[in-house]
Amino acid sequence: MRLKDKVAIITGAGSGFGEGMATLFAKEGAKVVVSDINGDAAAKVTKAITDDGGIAIAATADVTNAGDLEAMTAQTLENFGKIDILVNNAGMPQRNGSMFDVDVETFQKIYDVNVKSIFLTTKIVVPHMLEKGGNIVNISSTAALSPRPGLTWYNSSKGAVLTMSKSMAVELAPKQVRVNALCPVFAHTPMAVEFMGGVDTQEIRDKFVSTIPLGRENTPRDLAHAALWLASDDASFITGVALEVDGGRCI
Repeated sequence: MRLKDKVAIITGAGSGFGEGMATLFAKEGAKVVVSDINGDAAAKVTKAITDDGGIAIAATADVTNAGDLEAMTAQTLENFGKIDILVNNAGMPQRNGSMFDVDVETFQKIYDVNVKSIFLTTKIVVPHMLEKGGNIVNISSTAALSPRPGLTWYNSSKGAVLTMSKSMAVELAPKQVRVNALCPVFAHTPMAVEFMGGVDTQEIRDKFVSTIPLGRENTPRDLAHAALWLASDDASFITGVALEVDGGRCI
C-alpha cells in the first residue's frame, strides 16, 4: 500500500475527480477526509469507502469559508492526529462562452473557489505539516497550459494555481513539504456540461475527443493514479511540477 497510514484531506471529494482520488487513496491505505460543500455527497463517498474496508470521514466544508476549513482541520486532527497530504481539488467551472458575458459575481466565485481556497488551506491546513513534512497536490488544468477561447476567466484562475504551486514548492521545500500540480483535460464529471456551453451531446464530446491524441476522454481514475504517484514516496524528489493528464492534448 503506497499511502499506508497517511492522512489525506481531499476537497471537492463528493464527486468527479475528488471522489476518484478519495476512493483510490483509501484503497492504498490512506485515512481520507472526504471534504465537500455537499454534505450528502461527502457522506455517500465516505460510506462507499468504509463499506469497502477503507478508513474515511466526511467533512462538510465550503472551501471559500475560513471557518469551515478550520472546522475541517480540527475534525481531521481530532480523528487522525495529523495531516500528511492535502489535495486542493474543489473547483468552479465557467460556462463556455464569450468572456464579455461573465458578470462580476461569477468571476469572483471562480476565483474564490479556484484560487482563494488554496490561499486559505495554505494558511489553515499546511502549518500542521511543517514539523514533519507533507505533500500538497493542487488541481490545475490543461486550460492553464493551452487556453482555448470561451473559458478565459477559468483558464486564468487555473494559471494562478500553477504559479501558486511552483512558488509554494520553493518556499515550503526547506520544511520538506512537496507541492505539485496536476493538469487534467476535460472529463465526464459534474462540471462537464458547463465546459460544453450548457449543452451535453455526443457530437460535442466526439469533437472534443478528436483533439486528444490517445483518442478518449479523461476519467477520474486517470487523475487519481497521477495524484497517487505524486502523493506517494515514489515521487519523494518531485516538487514544483505541473503534470499533464491529458492524453497528449497539450503536445
